[in-house]
Amino acid sequence: MQNTHFAAVTEPEAIGQLLRDIDDYTGHTSVLFCLKILPYVFTRPSELRLAQWSEFDLEGAVWRIPAKRMKMRREHVVPLAHQVLAMLHELHRYTGNCEFLFPSIRALTTPISDMAPLAALRRMGYAKDAMTLHGFRAMASSLLNEMGWRPDVIERQLSHVEENKVRAAYNRAEYITERRQMMQAWSDFLVGLASIS
Repeated sequence: MQNTHFAAVTEPEAIGQLLRDIDDYTGHTSVLFCLKILPYVFTRPSELRLAQWSEFDLEGAVWRIPAKRMKMRREHVVPLAHQVLAMLHELHRYTGNCEFLFPSIRALTTPISDMAPLAALRRMGYAKDAMTLHGFRAMASSLLNEMGWRPDVIERQLSHVEENKVRAAYNRAEYITERRQMMQAWSDFLVGLASIS
């Protein structure tokens, strides 16, 4: 299997600027919130774009992406940090009556297109060789590894599958407690970067 490398901003100062640029975006509400939340949850862009309110347990601070929407066809759990919960509560005021978190501007019964958040990034001045939507995953992976989080925990949160077949057969750990701690630490880190100008 060939690895694809997606352009990503990974320098802390540049990440802070990117987050501020997203906050300043004045386009469609669905696109804005999709871009605001993506760096914090670092799922595949389509997994977030197609998210439905029924998948979220805001009280339990967890998002369960059903297997049918996952690349590897297994349910994926995303622990939700305080900052993400706050964004979701704010977004709920706009789209809580819809099936999708990010309904299209044309029809509330369909999600925004895959091109909408990407086009917004480009309008902000981020060329395709500087940042992609998948780049938020590379950003998180790079920095979480540098911050000393265990690779198994990071990989599980990225919903990557163990390539070693023997190890995969025995290691079914979900590391949910560590992942919850990591996701909160990551959100705190991003908020800190965004506040430095």
